Amino acid sequence: MHIGEIFKQNKISFSFEFFPPRDENYSSELFTSIRDLMPLRPSFVSVTYGAGGSTRQLTHDLVVKIQKETDLTVVSHLTCVGSTKNEIEQILQRYKESGICNIMALRGDPPKGIARFVPTEGGFRYAAELVEFIRKNFPSMGIGVAGYPEGHPETPNRLLEMEYLKRKVDAGADYICTQLFFDNRDFFDFRDRCRLAGITVPLVAGIMPITSRKGMMRMAELAQGARFPGRLLRDIARAETDELVAKVGIHWATEQVYDLVDNGVEGIHFYTLNRSRATLEIYQSLGVTSSKRLSDG
Repeated sequence: MHIGEIFKQNKISFSFEFFPPRDENYSSELFTSIRDLMPLRPSFVSVTYGAGGSTRQLTHDLVVKIQKETDLTVVSHLTCVGSTKNEIEQILQRYKESGICNIMALRGDPPKGIARFVPTEGGFRYAAELVEFIRKNFPSMGIGVAGYPEGHPETPNRLLEMEYLKRKVDAGADYICTQLFFDNRDFFDFRDRCRLAGITVPLVAGIMPITSRKGMMRMAELAQGARFPGRLLRDIARAETDELVAKVGIHWATEQVYDLVDNGVEGIHFYTLNRSRATLEIYQSLGVTSSKRLSDG
């Protein structure tokens, strides 16, 4: 289903994100997690694209597998990194032929060991250019782009950051999915600034429950600039084991979801890390058995 239709049909969308595993054992574990989450009836699921395009084929294979073996609507990430315009056009054509009609268009992170993004010769410099290319050459594709409630790490000028985001929307994006955040006030402020800038597409809030101290440190590395509220850090410091850390993290994420739903969020996107437990526990804490029940409530 086209992503635009999903937002029209659902008061709130609920979606999950996965990343492509690098070997068959992890692939089997991932599909177990996906099947565990299917009864929650997510509005859609997305599949990430490794830094530097490192998982291009794995991403494609997983997206097609989900498309063929489940009834889930799937969104494939696509980045500007390491690909020419011709290569990106070929990737998009393969998706179209496989029945994939939704793309998350990103500039992307540079390959490991390279500090800054360098555009590929014959490729795209900015996500807005990729969005424009998709909209022009594959007009039936649904397109999502990224937003940063706490600020883009490479754009300290918050006014300029919003201008860049609007360029992506004006180029043809259907919705914005945010980077993870732990303080809803950051999201609500981001939403206000988007609306003031004339950005009216749906805003989907990215939520990633903390499940271990090591995982929290990894989040801090992946989401550069991620802000961990003092109260959350205090509660995690009191937790004596990772099992208790997970309880704290899942409770915190559940409270975030409650508050977002109560304040009219248009979508919530769970970064699952290819595991089902935390997302399932959040739904149980919310007292619902599916995304539809949560959206209706």
